[in-house]
Amino acid sequence: MPATYSYNKKEKLKSRKSLEQLFANGRSFSVFPVKVFYMPVTETTDHAIKAGVGVSARNFKKAVDRNRIKRLLRECYRLNKLPIHGTLLKNKKAVAVFFLYTGKEMPEYAMLNEKMQAALIKLEENIAR
Repeated sequence: MPATYSYNKKEKLKSRKSLEQLFANGRSFSVFPVKVFYMPVTETTDHAIKAGVGVSARNFKKAVDRNRIKRLLRECYRLNKLPIHGTLLKNKKAVAVFFLYTGKEMPEYAMLNEKMQAALIKLEENIAR
């Protein structure tokens, strides 16, 4: 299987029902400034991991700033998802994940990429348990 760095429509977590269930019943941990919500999924999907990103409007009043941070989060996830994706496929598990940016200032790409890598490693460890 060639390495695909895509993040297409089928990989996105968009269902309101799934999101509400994730926030109500899912587990979470934080790798500041990224808070990660995750929950194992029992329904069969074509992708092992469905992911979404978000930014608080309380901390960033301008939609331009929120959209910029969400773009950065999606890009960091897209480039670093392969190891966890492979592990989930190998173990035949599926998970729903939501990355929430909790910082109060505009992030640099390099810092956010480093934190996303740490968050995905921690997520992989938590799912393995």
